Order: sequence, then C-alpha cells, then structure tokens
Amino acid sequence: MIDEEINLERIRQIEKFGIQSRSLIEWCVILGEEVGEANRHALEYHFSEEYPNIYNQSKECYMKNFRVEIIQIAAICIQIIQDVDKK
Repeated sequence: MIDEEINLERIRQIEKFGIQSRSLIEWCVILGEEVGEANRHALEYHFSEEYPNIYNQSKECYMKNFRVEIIQIAAICIQIIQDVDKK
C-alpha cells in the first residue's frame, strides 16, 4: 500500500511538473523544502497539546499532514535517484 501511495504521488508530480532534470543543488533545495514542511507538521503534532491556542487542530490532523509530506519526500527521492542515474 505504501508503495502504491508513493507511485501515485510520483504520477501527480509528473502531471504537475513533468519529468525533471535538475542540478544536485536544485534537488537538495526542493527536497529541503519538503523536509521543512514535514518538520513543521512534526512540530505542530508535538506541541499541539501544550499550546492549543497556537496549534488548534487535532493531533491526528497534524499526523495526517506529516504523513502526506513524507510520501511526497519519498516520491521526490525516487525522482532524484532516477535523474542522478541518467547523469
């Protein structure tokens, strides 16, 4: 099931951006942006009970958002590997 989710995310990314060939630094920045989003959701999850006035969604919502980002990261990593293998 996880493999299928990652493959569906790859299809979504290809439909949105096409097959990409980037420099290594560009890939690092793209990946870093996605990791930053995952970090934000992890932070929200961690502090949601301690600071409910700031983080007012449920822990489940933050976990769901975190998981979505991790699937996106996995899909980007696959594209990076495919691109690097062509170089």
